[in-house]
Amino acid sequence: MQIEGKNQVLEAIKNETTINKILIDKNFASRKDDVINLAHKNQLKIEFLPKKILDEKSITGHHQGYIAETVDFEYSSVQDILANPKNENAFIVLLDGIEDPHNLGAIIRTCECAGVDGIIIPKMRACQVNETVVRTSVGAISNMKIARVTNLKTAIDELKENGLWIYACELGGKEIYSQNLTGPVAVVVGSEGNGIKQSLRAYCDDVITLPLKGSVNSLNASVSAGIVIYEILRQRESKNK
Repeated sequence: MQIEGKNQVLEAIKNETTINKILIDKNFASRKDDVINLAHKNQLKIEFLPKKILDEKSITGHHQGYIAETVDFEYSSVQDILANPKNENAFIVLLDGIEDPHNLGAIIRTCECAGVDGIIIPKMRACQVNETVVRTSVGAISNMKIARVTNLKTAIDELKENGLWIYACELGGKEIYSQNLTGPVAVVVGSEGNGIKQSLRAYCDDVITLPLKGSVNSLNASVSAGIVIYEILRQRESKNK
C-alpha cells in the first residue's frame, strides 16, 4: 500500500508504520524538510525522484512530492479496541456498508479527533482501507484502531458482553439531544444509500435520530457520523466539568 501526501507520510513515520521506502521529489532534497529529517532520524530509506516519476507512481493523484511504500494496513481485532479505551467509558463506531472511500476517510479523521477508541467495519460489501482512505483521513488513520469483521452482529454481541450500549443512527428513533450518551457506547452508522440494514438496526439496543428541518430527509454519512460523534463528546465533556 502507498501513503501519499506530506502530512500523511509524516504521521505514518511518527506512528511507526512499517515503511519500506519513501519516495520524495528530488527538488526537495536540499530544503529543510520535516519528512526528510524524521525519515533520517528513523533510518528509513529515501529515494529522491523527478516529480514526473512520482506522478506516474501516484494512485491518488495528490502526492505533493511524498509517497511512502508501506506494508498493507494492519487491522486490529475487536478485543484490541476494547482492551485499550482512552478512559473507562468505551466509545466505538461501527460502519454498516460505507462504500465511498472519501466518506470512510473522513469518518476515520473525525473519530480520531474526537477520541473514539476504535472503528469496526465489515469485510464484505464495504470499503476497506486503501490509499484514498489513507489520504482523506489526513494521517489520522495511523492513530486509529480499525477492526474488520465478518459479521457486525457478532461484533455487537461482543460489545454488549463488555457493557456497551449500542445505538443505531437512523431516522425514526429518539432525538439524539434527548439521550444520555455519557456511558460506554457504540454507535452504528449506515451506508450512504440504504442506511443501516433493518436486521442490524433491530439488533441494536436503541435508535437515535438527528433532527432534520429541511425538505431533504438525509445527510451524507460522514456528516451524520461527525454530528453524532461530537454530540457524544460534548455530553461527556459537560459531565466531566
